[in-house]
Amino acid sequence: MKVLLVANTDWYLYNFRIDLACHLKSQGWDVVLVAPKGKYSERFKELGFRYIPLEFSRKGINPLQELATLRHFEKIYDQEKPDLVHQFTIKCVIYGSLAAKRIGIIPIVNSITGLGFIYVSEGLIARSLRKIVNPLYRKALKGTQVIFENSDDAALFLERKFVTPDQVNIILGTGIDTKKFKPIPPPESVPLVILPSRLLWDKGVGEFVEAATMIRSKGINARFALVGKKDEGNPSSISFEQLTQWQKEGNVEWWGWQEDILTTLSLSDIVCLPSYREGLPKVLIEAASCSRPIVTTDTAGCREVVANGVNGYLVPVKNAAELAAALEKLLLDPVLRKKMGQAGRKRAVELFANEKVNNQIEAVYQKGLSLR
Repeated sequence: MKVLLVANTDWYLYNFRIDLACHLKSQGWDVVLVAPKGKYSERFKELGFRYIPLEFSRKGINPLQELATLRHFEKIYDQEKPDLVHQFTIKCVIYGSLAAKRIGIIPIVNSITGLGFIYVSEGLIARSLRKIVNPLYRKALKGTQVIFENSDDAALFLERKFVTPDQVNIILGTGIDTKKFKPIPPPESVPLVILPSRLLWDKGVGEFVEAATMIRSKGINARFALVGKKDEGNPSSISFEQLTQWQKEGNVEWWGWQEDILTTLSLSDIVCLPSYREGLPKVLIEAASCSRPIVTTDTAGCREVVANGVNGYLVPVKNAAELAAALEKLLLDPVLRKKMGQAGRKRAVELFANEKVNNQIEAVYQKGLSLR
């Protein structure tokens, strides 16, 4: 059986779906990876996977260019004739599903890995794009199997009639290797809080900087670091000038993108992600698995990882004061940090081990195949 795994960047496939690809390969699937060419493409071949470059622009809005993208999806799918396609990220879900239907590929599996800028932001651009994307989602998703990472996103898609109940499959995240991400004692130094994420306003980066400023103004000895890079293709991206200004003010450090997230987590004492909404953030699962206490927001995707008061704290979205208060509790209490970290490890192993998640995804494939 041949399956195509399709995403908008090779970075996404490598960092979030390579474990799934390896699992499927071990189960006898012929796995082909499809994404725009980037620095991770060669790694796919090194791991023994066939890779097909996709002509694709994340931020393209030129109608002729978008039509050409749709035709390229059709060309790849027609040439490969897979038994199943599994698509990730909004454009791939829409274009890939339309293309697969045109050439008769059934089943189609789509993963909704968060709502993205279009549904998180209430700005004019997002609201305008929503009017275009809503009918496209309804058409593209009809008759497909859809995987959601949290029940809130599934409820929204049901409410908007993008999907019907029989299409909905809820699987918590992408799964992680809990043997690789194992408990690591924090360094014996000034406590470090990290925010590991793409540097977007809707990841709560502004609130994180505000909270860091509040805490440091009290004379509390702590460090705060932004770990990530700008996302040029995202309207919510934070400017280089703003990031530089924050560094100059001295309350937060900017480490840039760190490929070795395990080492980065080992340097931290607390992991923070004050996002406005998520699918289910892999980095929080990795942090929990490494026994790091977490402070995040009480919103879709984040609340699935953190049990409030058990392995971390949930705070209201866009509330820097509450965020600062939760971080301060942990910064001042190393015993509490250790206790919550241990609880997080237990939660990660029970709920998010990649063996469990990958088996659930493969079960969705079998469900789709049985319905064709």
